[in-house]
This record gives sequence, C-alpha cells and structure tokens, in this order.
Amino acid sequence: MPQVGVGHNGSFSAMTPGLLSEGENRYNLNLFSSPSPFAEKIMVVIRLARGGAKKRPFYNIVATDSRNRRDGRFIERIGFYNPIASGAAVPFNIDEARLTYWTGVGAQLSPTVERLVKSNGKKAA
Repeated sequence: MPQVGVGHNGSFSAMTPGLLSEGENRYNLNLFSSPSPFAEKIMVVIRLARGGAKKRPFYNIVATDSRNRRDGRFIERIGFYNPIASGAAVPFNIDEARLTYWTGVGAQLSPTVERLVKSNGKKAA
C-alpha cells in the first residue's frame, strides 16, 4: 500500500516512487521544469573561504554562489592566500585563466579579493 504524506502546504502527496509522474520527486518540488527566469540564474562571487587552525589563517579563493556560507559549498577553487607566509612559502597564488573565465561570465570579486589581485598582479599558478 502506498504511503501518503502531508506536504508543507497541507496537501497530500503519494510517497511511493511508482506513483509519481515523470520529473516529480517525492516532495513534488519540480524546480527547473517551469520556464521561470530565475530557474538557473545565480549570483557568482569570487571570495575568500577560511581554512587553517586557530590563529593560523589560510584562505582559499573560491568561486561560489553568493547565498552560500563563507566556508560552505563552492563551485571551484581558483587560488589561495596565506597571510602568515614567511620564508620560501608562497603567500598568494591564483589561476589567472580561471579568474578571467569567471569574471567573463559575470562573477563579481569581493573587495578583499579585488585588493589582493591588484596588489599581487595576478600571479599565475
């Protein structure tokens, strides 16, 4: 016997995979089938994602959806910034080709990344 669940708006929906129509999932969230202008548009931003240990910061330069958390999910890692690098350690590195690609498709640089890129002259990987 199929299970019936109550949706978030109070409606009933079948939860057995065999009873669902093509393209529906069990929660009936058909997000990308409608011709909505917002279905695939996301604001991509290139920003720093913090890593490292306590009081020893290390930042990855990532391309991510602007709605994601600072250290959360990202689309692509395009470089790094090590503010406490000393000696032979490389303090800043960014893949110039990927930076050019992302800015070419409309990604915005955060103020900090923009400052780092300008001051370090786009040192390629």
